[in-house]
Amino acid sequence: MEQVVENYKYEGKELEIVTYPDPVLTTVAEEVKPEEFNDELKELCKNMLYTMYNAPGIGLAAPQIGLSKRIFVVDVDYDREETSEGSGEYTLSNFNPKVFINPKFKLKEGDITYQEGCLSLPGVYEDVKRYEHIVVEYQNTNGEVQEIEANELLSICIQHENDHLDGIVFIDRLSNLKKNFFKKKLIKQKKLQATT
Repeated sequence: MEQVVENYKYEGKELEIVTYPDPVLTTVAEEVKPEEFNDELKELCKNMLYTMYNAPGIGLAAPQIGLSKRIFVVDVDYDREETSEGSGEYTLSNFNPKVFINPKFKLKEGDITYQEGCLSLPGVYEDVKRYEHIVVEYQNTNGEVQEIEANELLSICIQHENDHLDGIVFIDRLSNLKKNFFKKKLIKQKKLQATT
């Protein structure tokens, strides 16, 4: 599949997604320095998008691939359709990828609740309260400062991914009872996987 989207082709290298309780997921990520805006960074972002689309997900942060850097990618607009029922093969279209490097919130307002999931917390879905409307300043892969205004799903996705940069997974935003329940469940799941 060779559809070109904002200098990204739907191709790349699939990266391994780390799962909770990997320590990188609870570590505050480091800013990307000016000298790091290079071809290597562009390649990383392309591979992150490729990994996100294949997972499939609508967002992926660098800590989720084991890299403690303030980078995340999102695409809440693309379509994913099975080529034929039960084939397990999918056609992706209408790509609208966005890359955020060193993001900073300029505005947060309103409330919205949405059932979130996370590629690093497989099988966990819970309602999380977020800001409905946000304005974010960030850098693109060339290091240029950009600003985006986002509402609803895009706003939710940006906040979810930005949490990863601050060492926060979405279950940290739940009540202590629910948070502890899911943490125990995920740790148990990981131990079981390690023994099989």
